[in-house]
Amino acid sequence: MPDAQEPVPPTGVRRGLTNYGDPEFSLFVRGAFARGMGLTGEDLSRPVIGLAQTWSEFNPCHRHLREVAEAVKRGVWQAGGLPLEFPTISLGEIFLSPTSMLFRNLMAMDTEEMILGQPMDGVVLLGGCDKTLPAQLMGAASADRPAIVVTAGPMLTGRYEGMRLGACTDCRRLWTEHRAGEIDALRMEAIQGELFPSTGTCMVMGTASTMAAMTEALGMTLPGMAAIPAPLSRRLRLAEAAGRRIVEMAREDLRPSRILTRAAFENAMRVLMAVGGSTNAVVHLPAIAGRAGVPLGLDDFDRFARTTPMVASIRPSGKYHMEDLAEAGGIPAVMKALASLLHLDAPTVTGRSLGATLDDVPAPGDWQDVVTTLDRPFKAEGGLAILRGSLAPDGAVLKVSAATPSLLRHRGPACVFRDLADLAARVDDPALPVTPASVLVLQNAGPVGGPGMPEAGSLPIPKKLLAAGVRDMVRVSDARMSGTAGGTVVLHVAPEAAVGGPLAHVRDGDEILLDTEARRLDLLVTDAELARRRAAWRAPASLPARGYRRLFGERVLQAPEGCDFDFLVTRAASSRRPAP
Repeated sequence: MPDAQEPVPPTGVRRGLTNYGDPEFSLFVRGAFARGMGLTGEDLSRPVIGLAQTWSEFNPCHRHLREVAEAVKRGVWQAGGLPLEFPTISLGEIFLSPTSMLFRNLMAMDTEEMILGQPMDGVVLLGGCDKTLPAQLMGAASADRPAIVVTAGPMLTGRYEGMRLGACTDCRRLWTEHRAGEIDALRMEAIQGELFPSTGTCMVMGTASTMAAMTEALGMTLPGMAAIPAPLSRRLRLAEAAGRRIVEMAREDLRPSRILTRAAFENAMRVLMAVGGSTNAVVHLPAIAGRAGVPLGLDDFDRFARTTPMVASIRPSGKYHMEDLAEAGGIPAVMKALASLLHLDAPTVTGRSLGATLDDVPAPGDWQDVVTTLDRPFKAEGGLAILRGSLAPDGAVLKVSAATPSLLRHRGPACVFRDLADLAARVDDPALPVTPASVLVLQNAGPVGGPGMPEAGSLPIPKKLLAAGVRDMVRVSDARMSGTAGGTVVLHVAPEAAVGGPLAHVRDGDEILLDTEARRLDLLVTDAELARRRAAWRAPASLPARGYRRLFGERVLQAPEGCDFDFLVTRAASSRRPAP
């Protein structure tokens, strides 16, 4: 007898029928409701393409995404698909408390379940603001249904008194000058009105632009998507092309599991270093890789940092903005410069290899100095460094490209803040025992302690030091830092203080040694004294009594593992938090 053929999986509106115990009735009633939406039988015979929409009035960076969605829909219709838009959680960095990072995993779960729970053959992920892109990629990797990303794009630069403003690098720089008494309240109000002149994400290489660049380097967007400014018509045209392409991807069954390979993540790390990208990528890329079943550790980041020159000059590590990068060729131009270091056989959503897509990209031209070549880089090594030592046995990260060179090797006494409330209460106290040589230390601001690992790592310089002209100090914490920020700021110290890591045992006056070249971060206290402090240590306040925040505190992994939930990681590492 001939072998029985494998049953053909259902597609379109037949996919994932609601379970009433009668599949034919399920299909009938689904069709009835679809007809009630004005859809025809011809519409329902097409591949169904979901549009995961993160437009929200609490997310100003995404206020144009309804228009972008209409462009995607045009492309889907043109290619013979049926576009259906659906909402997910939207994470607007500035409008969330205590931090958008607390909700990244929740959004990833929302995205995954809505992709799997609704009858779609492919999905277009519309996002941009810091944590939305990582959450969407995490969810798409877990759902493993054909997916393509359409990013929100960066906003245009602002202008004030001859300055070209880039949010939020200049938000932080000018606020520091205001705290120092150099800019009065009236001028600050005028500046406030010019910092965000259009829709879109921050126009520097902050976390949003970094993650857009990483998404493109991973092969999950059409080429050029990351840098095109949000208000420009080119973004709408590229969004329409993405709509056409996702229908083809659905027919080809081109899934994230075929794109999010080890080679893709190595390409993304190369690009991260080459553009001086955000330290937040060191948390997000392992989280995405964990969903894809790809091992990715801190040592990988350090290895690529040491062997990847910085070939793009984008603030805060360089001098240009994202619209300048777009004019210079965008991330494709960066990858063209890096071509000899990349895995050119890596597949992409285009259906072509990375190398094939770069064949159409001209090499960086001499007419601009935004993107250069490997033989004349802006900096010989990439923008980040991974540190280890007695203060960070599991690792920490420093954005070398935005640090003060003279502080990259520094020894100084600790000035310790127990948590964010203590920082806010005492940082400007005239009696604070601090000098320019001090190392500012913030405890209990990590994944568990924050909760959610807020972007509080770039601690404010005490006012009395600002008045004396100090504009940077070594700062150490288990928190994160905005990708728009600069300074000599050591972040993601692991294990974090709230779970008993060495950071919890730092006291005022302890000597701390930062040696960036040696990749060391050490607490210069005797083993006996550390043992005494560990024995006396007690965990901070207990977890919330209920809900998502309790789940987060109980199941979140530490920063080197991406801060995902342990039960969501493919082949999750068995390590949990250390015993105190």
